[in-house]
Amino acid sequence: MRPKVAIIDFGVGNLRSAQKAFELNGANAVIVKDKDTLNTCDAIVLPGVGAFCDAMNNLNPFNKLLIENSKDKLIFGICLGMQLFFEQSEENGLHKGLKLMKGGVVKLPNNVKIPHIGWNTIDIKTENNLLKGIKSKEYFYFVHSYYALPSEEITLATTHYGVEIPAVVSKGNMVGTQFHPEKSGKAGLRIIDNFVDLVREM
Repeated sequence: MRPKVAIIDFGVGNLRSAQKAFELNGANAVIVKDKDTLNTCDAIVLPGVGAFCDAMNNLNPFNKLLIENSKDKLIFGICLGMQLFFEQSEENGLHKGLKLMKGGVVKLPNNVKIPHIGWNTIDIKTENNLLKGIKSKEYFYFVHSYYALPSEEITLATTHYGVEIPAVVSKGNMVGTQFHPEKSGKAGLRIIDNFVDLVREM
């Protein structure tokens, strides 16, 4: 079975690289610009590079459907896409998120170079099928200036860059990575493969 995975095009992120990574791992990955197509897909991917406020504005037509679909479909948030799950972000002022996860998004500390660009290891805190075959101290590729600060126990793995940062989160049918799995070599592709397997099992 090749599950149909919708990669939402809301004006942020390198959609083609994400699409290719999901296709390589057995999914029928389609880039979606209209909200009606979401109902025909087995899972949803929120990619993301850019500003939180702009992303939320562009995502507005999808918001209600995303919240409804989160009840019975897996949703994968990548980088900014993961941050959008939270209640709010302080990036360029205070802006509301999707409120699917409790907590906010805050700026990286001033004692590190911003943005954080490059390879960092992760430390696994909670075993999960999304991380099947992944070990602590494996490297993943990060590009971000802000990070999520959950107010509930949803962190599966962390990384350290001046402060402990949630690198992988999971709640209900939602999973998210602060890093870009599609740019993280074999380890990143393994996570995408695990996600596709989880979609098959739904």
